[in-house]
This record gives sequence, structure tokens and C-alpha cells, in this order.
Amino acid sequence: MGLDKSIQYLKGVGEKRAELFNKKGIKTVGDLLYFFPRTHEDRSVVKPISQCDEGETVCISVTAYQDPQDRYVRRNMLITSLVVFDDSGMMNIVWYNNKYIKNNIKAGEKYIFFGTVTRNKQGRIQMTAPVFEKQGNERFTGKIVPVYPLTANLSQKIVQTTMETALKEAGRMAEYLPEKIREKYMIAELNFSMQNIHFPADFESYNIARTRFVFEELLVLQLALRERRQKNTQNEGRKFTDAKCIRELTDSMPFELTGAQKRTVNEICRDCMSGKQMNRLVQGDVGSGKTAVAAAAIFMAVRNGYQAAMMAPTEILAGQHADSLGELFEKHGIKTAFLSGSTKAKEKREILEKIASGEVQVVIGTHALIQEKVEFKNLGFVVADEQHRFGVEQRAKLMAKGENPHMLIMSATPIPRTLALILYGDLDISVIDELPPGRKPVKTYSVKENMRKRVYDFIEENVKKGMQAYVVCPLVAETEKSDLENAEELAKKLAENYPDINVGLMHGKMKPKEKDEMMSRFVSGEIDVLVATTVIEVGVNVPNANIMAIENAERFGLSQLHQLRGRTGRGGEQAYCILITDTDNEITKKRMDTMCESNDGFYISEQDLKLRGPGDFFGTRQHGLPEMRIANLFEDKAILKLSQEAANEISEKGLSEYPLLKKRCRALLSEDIVMN
Repeated sequence: MGLDKSIQYLKGVGEKRAELFNKKGIKTVGDLLYFFPRTHEDRSVVKPISQCDEGETVCISVTAYQDPQDRYVRRNMLITSLVVFDDSGMMNIVWYNNKYIKNNIKAGEKYIFFGTVTRNKQGRIQMTAPVFEKQGNERFTGKIVPVYPLTANLSQKIVQTTMETALKEAGRMAEYLPEKIREKYMIAELNFSMQNIHFPADFESYNIARTRFVFEELLVLQLALRERRQKNTQNEGRKFTDAKCIRELTDSMPFELTGAQKRTVNEICRDCMSGKQMNRLVQGDVGSGKTAVAAAAIFMAVRNGYQAAMMAPTEILAGQHADSLGELFEKHGIKTAFLSGSTKAKEKREILEKIASGEVQVVIGTHALIQEKVEFKNLGFVVADEQHRFGVEQRAKLMAKGENPHMLIMSATPIPRTLALILYGDLDISVIDELPPGRKPVKTYSVKENMRKRVYDFIEENVKKGMQAYVVCPLVAETEKSDLENAEELAKKLAENYPDINVGLMHGKMKPKEKDEMMSRFVSGEIDVLVATTVIEVGVNVPNANIMAIENAERFGLSQLHQLRGRTGRGGEQAYCILITDTDNEITKKRMDTMCESNDGFYISEQDLKLRGPGDFFGTRQHGLPEMRIANLFEDKAILKLSQEAANEISEKGLSEYPLLKKRCRALLSEDIVMN
């Protein structure tokens, strides 16, 4: 059976069970084989009862002393107990609400139980809900057994059995990693690895197999993204001939660009003068000055005879860009326009006419820029701000408004330097790793919930001095399942307890217009304290907001906390961020300490990845990385380095030399890796 065959036709699967596998993204035999276990159970050693220690997960070979006994302790709580013995002693086995156990265990019969040893209230050792096999019919006793991530109605037994069938029916699979690469980096062969990743002969064999698939996963991803990048750079682009014109703009700015800003501007200039289409990501920490870099690039585009467009994810952020850039460009005779969903019909028609005629040289707006009616005379440069809020499709629609315009993508989400090339392998990358001089670091403190009143008294004190504050909550409204501080309730409490403070509320369930109105009131100073969820993570500059309190801070990732914190300290005054948490968890403490110690977003993201792991760090494909099946981008750094070296070697020779590997890379790209 081929790897591309539907899983439905595997023995023992069928249509209904195939639907359950589909929920886990498994549609073919190949998908199933690459559905790796999350862990393994070591059932290779059977221990006597007398040698079983509390907390140990073990196999025991025993005889049932009696039939399982049922008793109800409450109307809906069934406890089934069993006493078992071997030559060395006796043990209690307990199940909760499992009415089927009685049918599967008989007094006097011999069984193998596998589970964790605990002690009951009487001090006797026991197992709770162990898995078991009848002696003589053992499938997994004496083996290392895979444990898979499951979905409803899809049991371990079903997945394990189906995986065994798939391995048999797949037969000998064709190796697609080049032999020279495998030999050089000591990477195991595919068939050995596939068997031992699922059903390893021993843990050494498993580790060898895992190394192979981690290496493979990272190698294929990098090669696939490089191929996409190569395709991008092959496109002819608008060739700019004058880069020195940028000095006209930078000389008129009230500040001097930092070294990192100048370096990034030079990289953009080289791209735009090369004759090839630019696809560049500018990555910089909060407040590093990405907008100034974008302004310089847009100015160059206009001076070289082209129109430019800048797209931001929210109306208020786009409006702020339009105001600041419009004022800057006006001094140089450059006409700008602002376009959003709320632009009045008459005004919109006028703007569209001016864009089409070329009278408007720079257009700044929201998703409204990609509407069909928007036509440019000569679009040569495109900027997407806060890139993680836009999908590939949206950026492609904007770029389609011109003939191969240059694309500049900006992100304020710091990614560990070691990962940037993997995450954005189809883009050229510039990093602004320097903050403008004079910007004060935000002073950050972690406090327990019993300090909450002091925190809000501190906010009140600063509001009376003319300052503003953010208060961030993880929830919109109170739920039965959670006692986390919620935005609606907290806004109400603050308004009651601090009547002299004007309290506003903003969350994701509000309509875009309502959010924009609330934010505008905060920007204008009408609102003193804005209670919000993470909708303010990507937001506007409010120079007067110098305090942020974050409730249940342990619920947020470090990178997210850093993004939120970056909303303060925009006005030159000393800013404060107060993290309110009530947990003594060691990892939480380390995370909060990291926030208090550092304002470096790149360092913080590295620590975030280290403490939480890549699954939580990247969230729901936030950064465009396809879900890692087996690689851990932090723990597997050594293998990552090897795979980068191998990718360089293969790229130099050309992927076409390795048709099977190329096919695999193409398959990955066809899965639509959304770099958003």
C-alpha cells in the first residue's frame, strides 16, 4: 500500500474510524506514519510487588485474588477494587466509574498490570486505573510502548494497532535524504527510524530514530522556505536609481537615526536598486523606530517616481501612521491619503480618483487598501505593519495593485535570533537591535494579589498628576470555570472604588468601531484608565500612558507581556509595568523575574521559548511556522545547527539533484505555510 493511500482502506479502519483520524490531520498512510508518539511507556521490565516503590510506574505479573468488587460511594461514583498477588506480596487495584472491568477480569486468572504505584489511606500500595493484559495474550508486555496524542473516541489501543498495520503495509519505504548527507551527519536510515520512533527495540534506538526525524523536519522546512525565497528573488522588480534622496528626509527629522536604523535603510536601498523584487522583513523591538525606517523607504520610492502604500491592522493605528507620516511628507511636497472602512463615500471617491491619477503618492490605511476599487497609477512600494496580523493572501492582494512592487514587512514581535532564519526563511531579514538614545527602560515589578489595592492607589496617584494607565485582564467576562480577574468586572470595581478616575473598557468582543472610539477617547485624554484585554497588544502610541498593571500575569507568555509593556513609556516619562500574580509556581516565578530583569525583547523571547516550549510560544501558527511534529526548537539547537549546514550544502548543489527530497519540500509548501 502506498503512503498516499487513504487511511480509510487500512485494515481495521473503515469510514467512521477514518473520520476520527481526520480530526488529528491524518488522512493518508503517510500522515499516520508521521504521527509521532508524545512519549513512550517502558513495559520492558516486570517487577515483583515487594520491589515496587511509591511513585514508580511499573509492570507487575500477578494473579487476581477475587473477582473485581463494585461499590457506590455516591449516587454517581462507582469504585471497582481488586486484590492481586504474586510470590512476593499483595496489591490493591482501583478503578473509578469503569463498569466494564468486571467483565474482563476473573478470579484465579493471571494478568500483567502497568501503572503508577501509590498508597491508599491505610498505607497499602495500590495502582489506580492501570492498563492490563492477560498472561499468554501479551501484546506490549516486555516492550517499549508508544503513547499518542488522542481525540474523542480515538483510544491508544486503536492508534497503536492501526500504526502496527500501517508499518507492515507500507513495506520498505524509499529513502529521500541524500546518502552523503546521512553519512556526514550520522543520520539513521528511514525504515529503521520509522520502526523505532513508534515501537523502539530500546531507548537508544528511539533516540537515534528521533534524531533522524528532527533533522529531517528542520532540513525539509529550511529547504522549502529557501526555494520559496529563491522564487521570490527571481522576480524582476522596480529598479530605483536614486537612494541619496533619503538624506533630504532624514535631515528634516527632529532626531538622528540610530546605527541599526541606518543599516536597515541601507539594506532596503540595496534591494530596491538591484532590479529584483524586494521581500524584506524588518524586525525590531517595541520602540526601536521601525516607522522611521519605513518612512525613509517610502520617501525613496516616491522620489524615484513611484507610489507607495502602507497597510496597518487597525483603523486607529493606520490613522496614527497617516497623521505622523502625512505631517512629515507634507514638508517635502508629498501628498498622502488615509483610507479605511469608515471613510465616507464622497471622500472615498475623491481619494480613489487621486490614487488612480497619481496625484496621491502615499496611501496609508487598513484592509480597505486591498478592495477592488482601489487602483494605483504606479505602485512601486508596499509596507505591511504588524505583519503577524496579515495573512499571505492579504499581502498578495496589496502587491497585486502594482507590477512587482517592493514589499517591506514590519514586526514588533521579537523572535530569538537563532530561529529567525527558520521562521522567515522565504524573506530577507533586517533586525533593528538598538533603541533610540534617551528612551528610559520600563521599570517592571511582580507583586502578589494582596498588593492589588496599593497598585491601584499608585495608579490613582499618577492619574491625579495628569498621567494615564492601562489595566490588562486575560478574560472579557466572568465565567463559572474561572476565577481569573475579568475586564468587565474589574472596570466596574475600579469605577466604584475610584470615582474621580474616568475608567474605560475595551475588549475583542466589541465591534471595531466601538474599539476605535474607546481608543480615541483614551488617546485624547478623556479616559484616564483603560481596562482592556490583549486587544491593545497591537495599538497606538499614547505618550501620556506611563503605567500598565497586568492581572493574572502568569496567564500570558513572556513575549506577549513584553509586547503589552511596550504600550507604555512612549512619552519620555518614567514608565511602570506591574505584574499581578498569585502563584508560587517555580516556572512562573522565573518568568516574572525575567520580565523584571530585562527590557530586551529578543532575550525575553529566548527565555520564553526555553521556559514554555515552542508549542506555547508559537501559539496557533502565529508566526507562520508549520506545526512541529517532533522537533523542539530550543532543546534541539544542536540538530538545528547541523540541519542548517546540510541545507547550505544541498542548496549549493541544487535541490533538483535530489528529486525525492525536492518532492517532499514541494509537498510541505503546498500545505500552505502561512507566514503571517
